[in-house]
Amino acid sequence: MTTPARYAVVGRPIAHSLSPRIHAAFARETGIALTYTAIEAAPEEFEAVLAAFVAEGGRGLNVTLPHKERAFALCAEATPRARAAGAANTLTWTGGGWHGDNTDGAGLVRDLTERRRHDLRGRRCLLLGAGGAARGVAPLLLDAGVSELIVVNRTAERADALCLALGEPARARARYWDDLDALGDFGMIVNATSLGREQSRVGLPFGLVAPGHCLAVDLSYGEAAVPFLAWARAAGCADAVDGLGMLVEQAAESFQRWHGVRPDTGPVYAALRARADALATAD
Repeated sequence: MTTPARYAVVGRPIAHSLSPRIHAAFARETGIALTYTAIEAAPEEFEAVLAAFVAEGGRGLNVTLPHKERAFALCAEATPRARAAGAANTLTWTGGGWHGDNTDGAGLVRDLTERRRHDLRGRRCLLLGAGGAARGVAPLLLDAGVSELIVVNRTAERADALCLALGEPARARARYWDDLDALGDFGMIVNATSLGREQSRVGLPFGLVAPGHCLAVDLSYGEAAVPFLAWARAAGCADAVDGLGMLVEQAAESFQRWHGVRPDTGPVYAALRARADALATAD
């Protein structure tokens, strides 16, 4: 009997991850035999965990916080979008090393433009954060046509480094966190920080929101997204979106890279959204 191919998601924390549920659903839909598990790994354990995974027959990994930049550094080869991000969330073992991709930005843009029918073109966009998640989505936001991308991070040097890597100084610029009150308003605000995981209230200025048409997006989902989304609604954003749709779409990108077929994401997203809504109502 053939042993199913092994895949996993690695991060810390990881117990909350929906990726095993998503990939199991994709596997059932496409008739592909595989196993997909969640692996907890501290930063100092990351390389050893990857080596053990390969030794046990592992073929592909999704990578989440806090390992995306470290994962990219380990890649022997990488796609242009992973190189543009300087971060990888999808690893494929080629026999001689890891091949890295970054599906985060494609997943975000597909969720916003195809599922939710938002037109991102011409929007002035504020990106909060400059870590692996922000690096993954920033190049695709520019490709989607945002008119301006302002990157703000508590460590200003990381924001500077991200904007330098993007290579579009006319559209992508870094500013200090203390400047938030003076940045004007935005048609799109993307939270790629850990604000919602660190505090129950988000103290951002309401003046960041362009009245009537601002789209707010938190790249997290579940409880971690609640504080930012609550702030966005209170500030008058026209729409406030969590990262669940992005998670499903980026997973489909990874699945296609590994298995050569793109699953239908609609039923999986609908089931997860219904489950999330039911849990929120129960709380």
